[in-house]
Amino acid sequence: MNKIRIDLSQDEIPTVWYNILPDLPEELPQPIDETGKSFETLKKVLPSKVLELEFSRERYVKIPDEVLERYLQVGRPTPIIRAKRLEEYLGNVVKIYLKMESYTYTGSHKINSALAHVYYATQDGANFVTTETGAGQWGSSVALASALFNIKAHVFMVRTSYFAKPYRRYLMQMYGAEVHPSPSDLTDFGRELLAKDPNHPGSLGIAISEAVKYAEEHGGKYVVGSVVNSDIMFKTIAGLEAKKQMEMIGEDPDYIIGVVGGGSNYAALAYPFLGDELRSGKVRRKYIASGSLEVPKMTKGVYKYDYPDTAKLLPKLKMYSIGSDFVPPPVYAGGLRYHGVAPTLSLLMNKGIVEARDYSQEESFKWAKLFSQIEGYVPAPETSHALPIIEEIVKEAKKSGEKKIILVSFSGHGLLDLGNYASVLFKE
Repeated sequence: MNKIRIDLSQDEIPTVWYNILPDLPEELPQPIDETGKSFETLKKVLPSKVLELEFSRERYVKIPDEVLERYLQVGRPTPIIRAKRLEEYLGNVVKIYLKMESYTYTGSHKINSALAHVYYATQDGANFVTTETGAGQWGSSVALASALFNIKAHVFMVRTSYFAKPYRRYLMQMYGAEVHPSPSDLTDFGRELLAKDPNHPGSLGIAISEAVKYAEEHGGKYVVGSVVNSDIMFKTIAGLEAKKQMEMIGEDPDYIIGVVGGGSNYAALAYPFLGDELRSGKVRRKYIASGSLEVPKMTKGVYKYDYPDTAKLLPKLKMYSIGSDFVPPPVYAGGLRYHGVAPTLSLLMNKGIVEARDYSQEESFKWAKLFSQIEGYVPAPETSHALPIIEEIVKEAKKSGEKKIILVSFSGHGLLDLGNYASVLFKE
């Protein structure tokens, strides 16, 4: 019998995180404090160790024992699953391996950094943490991490997702978090936006601003869910596991693909592989990241300095962006509604090392349905946006006659998003 699941034992879990900064092809452009207050805000609201690691040049950072213990508790290491039936459906011209981050307790990759951020917040003596969330996967991960480290969580959830994804909200509340629709009446910025439009749909940029401001005004710590290098580094536990797993079976991916909201999901899988190639001086693999056509920051954004949040509380970052004031349409892949791309990933895209694609909600959801019927597993709406890349690779493989190996970051499951799928796919 051909095995389709590749597992690591708990004893084989990586004990370090990988930091790509020393391996980038050029220096990462530094943040800019245009307001003269942004850096002070960061020092006040971010856990001190997170801020230190953000600018670290250390290639490998030891994972604290307390975080490792909780990684094991929430389902790490996660398996790699070979999508044999999908391969057959596509003509057996590719091999498809899925790094199943959906197998964690919260159903996504987000818990990988949530545990680290919240742990470091407790080391600063914080009484509570704040964060933003779109689809709710990051919010539920922060909620669980906070429960496991015995600290309170306040989650500012993009208003359109707050009402469209009630089960994500209920999950956060099950873990003990307080969930607030953003814009909210808890901050001056939120109240200002609601006064102009009581039905404002919200955005991740707005939710970030509110989470930062609430932490600043009430003495908590803010935990950031994507974009920044420290968050990506914490999530590389997935990519480091995947490297071991692929080596176990003697396979080396030709393509590494995944979806980008802010960039941490894709980068977390790709960077440990890409780092080896950058150090060697030759990049052989193809790295392809995809996003939402309705929020086309990667394909239509501009590589420039822009604010990561709408209220302009945080330092400007150089990244691909469609504007910090962009209000995205209420697509159901809430995690993809962010206006910018992680600076490290943006730099690699600008250098042509990582390619970008954007796919519409309708096309991606059709792939999600097809994948569910063939492989029996329902992907998250966000994850579904990576699946159309496979079709592109299949066409190339058929032309070249060479069988290609694809490694996919399967970022989350869609079992709490069935109502959203139904609204698009099963209209009556």
